Parts: sequence; structure tokens; C-alpha cells
Amino acid sequence: MEFMLRAMRILTGLQPSGKLHVGNFFGAMEPAVRLQDEGEAFYFIADYHAMTSSQDPAALRENVRELAIDFLACGLDPARAVFFRQSAVPEVNELAWLLSTVCPMSLLAKCHSYKDKIAQGVAANHGLFAYPVLMAADILLYDSNKVPVGKDQKQHLEVTRDLAVKFNETYGADTVVLPEPIIREDTAIVIGLDGRKMSKSYQNTLPLFGEEKPLKKLVMKITTDSTPVESSKPVAGSTILALYKLFASPADYAAMVADHERGGVGYGDFKKRLADAYWDFFAPMRVRRAEILADPGYVDRVLASGAERAREEASKVLTRVRRAVGLV
Repeated sequence: MEFMLRAMRILTGLQPSGKLHVGNFFGAMEPAVRLQDEGEAFYFIADYHAMTSSQDPAALRENVRELAIDFLACGLDPARAVFFRQSAVPEVNELAWLLSTVCPMSLLAKCHSYKDKIAQGVAANHGLFAYPVLMAADILLYDSNKVPVGKDQKQHLEVTRDLAVKFNETYGADTVVLPEPIIREDTAIVIGLDGRKMSKSYQNTLPLFGEEKPLKKLVMKITTDSTPVESSKPVAGSTILALYKLFASPADYAAMVADHERGGVGYGDFKKRLADAYWDFFAPMRVRRAEILADPGYVDRVLASGAERAREEASKVLTRVRRAVGLV
């Protein structure tokens, strides 16, 4: 098989559902950027997926563009990765249909993401329910070997693997590639400002980009207890420490832990340290973002080139799959 002879292929996608935040960066973007040199990287903007919870065309267009700009600013290199819009590769819809013909309803019914979205007030629709099948098509369409995902997407990747196994059992071994997850346990779940998982749904996020004063003001709103300045502060479960560890050097993080345990330092000081570390961490990316914005056609050129390369690979896989199932 051709895919057994090539380099490892890595795939990840981000949904354009609004401004990106720190959880998106550490959960998906930063691992994806690091992996660009470890194999053939395919990174896409999941605009079809975004339509399961929002039907605002103008917002979708804006969110797609903002995500593309931010991902490029954060280190995605189109010379080392194929970067494209999901909707620019229509082959994904055919593969999703073919996978759905072998997908048991029970497999989708157990997915917690659908239940969580409904509980949050998102209207139930077929797209939301069948989301894991389209996600499987996203992954299998490019013979992906490794897929960086957060813990909240781990179950969907398990569904992808189940579908790949079932498809191969039905239509022949090696019809599709069985992918493996890459999950960074230390940052798979990033804590939000209120101590819960960072999520737009909870309105507890730290954006990647924006004006300095409003962003630092958000940090100062982090929920803390009423421990007096002179007393030691709890380390376990500290939202400030959990976030600071993402941005600070090991030495600075250890110093803050020591200050928590020793006492004599107030939460206001800890928050200021966190705000400064957070702002400094993204400084190079803010510079790169400004450069991208200075060339209005750059993003369109990158996405168009990426879509062309993605379709080349997608057509190879879909031709193999169509032959296996008897469509050609």
C-alpha cells in the first residue's frame, strides 16, 4: 500500500466558532506547530463543523479568516504544513456518507459531546448528532497517522478508530488508515478564569490577541478565596498557578509556588505576575499577526494553495475507497 511507504502524516482541525483563546492554543495549535517538523502536516479550518451550532453566514466568514490569521501568527508555516478550509475539499462529504453506511446508531448515541451541547441549549440537528462521522472523514480522508486532540475530543477519535476498523472489516484490510491520538496530558485541559475548563460556553476564556489593558483586566478578575495576605495560599487547585505554569519559566513558576506556601504575598500580586507572563508569552505572535494583516491577500493565497494540495491527497484516498466499496 502507498501509505505504508510515506512519512508519518499528522492532521488536526480547529472550528471557527469565534475568537481563539489560550485553551485552543495549548490544546491544539501549539502541539500542531511543534509537529510540523515530525511528518507531513495537514491542518484545516473546520467550517462545516461550525455550521452545526451557528447559521450566521457573515460570522462564519469572519471567524474563518480570523482563525486562519491567528493560526499563521502562532507559528503555522504553509511551507511545512498543508493549511486549508474543510469546505474547500468536497471529497470529505462523500467519505462521510460512505462511513455513515457502516456506522451503528449506538456508536453515535453514546457520544458525550452531543449530549453536552444539547444540555447547553444548542438545538438538536442531524449535523450535531453525526458530527463524529464527519470528523472521522476529516481524519481518514488524508490517511492520517497521528491526530493531536484534547481530552474532550478523545472519544470522537475513538469513534473514528471504531469506524476505520469496521470499514476495513467490511471492505478489506487497509482500505483506510487507523489513526492514533496525540494527547498532551499536562495541557490537554486548560483551566479557565473561574477554575472550570476554559471554554467559550462558560465565558471564562483568555483570548490570544487583543489590547493589553482589557486582557490584563480579565486576569485580575480570576476567582480566588479570602485567604489573608500574610497567610499561606493553597497550591492544589489554584487557578492562578495552573495558568501561570503555561506561560512562566520553571524557575518563575517554582518561585510563585514558594510564595504561595510561605505567605506574605497577596493574590493581587500573583495575578499581576500572571498577567505580565501571559502578555509577554504571546508578544512574538502579535508581531507576526501584524505582518500578516499588512498583506491582505496573504491568507487567501495560503488557503487556496493548501486546498489544492489537500484535494490531491483526498482524491487518492477516495478513489481507493470507492474502488473498495464497488462504486468504480
